[in-house]
Amino acid sequence: MNQDEMKKQAAEAALAYVEGGVVGVGTGSTVNHFIDYLAGIKGRIEGAVSSSEASTQRMRQHGINVIDLNAAGPLSLYVDGADESNHQLQLIKGGGGALTREKIVAAASAQFVCIADETKLVSCLGQFPLPVEVIPMARSYVGRELVKLGGNPVWRENFVTDNGNLILDVHNLEIMEPIKLENQINALAGVVTVGLFANRPADVLILGSQSGPRTLKAD
Repeated sequence: MNQDEMKKQAAEAALAYVEGGVVGVGTGSTVNHFIDYLAGIKGRIEGAVSSSEASTQRMRQHGINVIDLNAAGPLSLYVDGADESNHQLQLIKGGGGALTREKIVAAASAQFVCIADETKLVSCLGQFPLPVEVIPMARSYVGRELVKLGGNPVWRENFVTDNGNLILDVHNLEIMEPIKLENQINALAGVVTVGLFANRPADVLILGSQSGPRTLKAD
């Protein structure tokens, strides 16, 4: 079974958590499969809140009603992928650049179900470069501060977020204390947010694997 088949497996398994109302929907290749499956039960939900322009477009193509988060109020469920997860279900997200909106929707949701293939589960976060969204004028300053924290930040050139900002991808981190690092980076002037989801980790992690989907809950 290839990686894409495992992603599909996790995405389909997440449908069991959809109970109607408005669903928060993330961004990325695994979530694209979830959107395709969600279209099959769109009559059961009022609509969806989207974390990116790309997901909004895909849902609208399926005829799913996309609702602004300000109008939706608190959400019961958010479904999104991850670039890495540890066993505490703390995540690195933002490979697709939608980390800020993803973090907002996750914060507004009672339950966060993360869907991924089994290769994304790691013992220590940081092998995947950590994305940091920055205001353009702060790029160099924030980069210097990230070096002081032990990282090697690389500007994601020719990429602008849906919010009009830039991304620094921080390489060579071994993230032993995810909550501490998330707070340190978020405190830097000019940082919009960091792609560490540690203060608000996933509640459930569904991993597609060779032997079928497996569900993990935080230790």
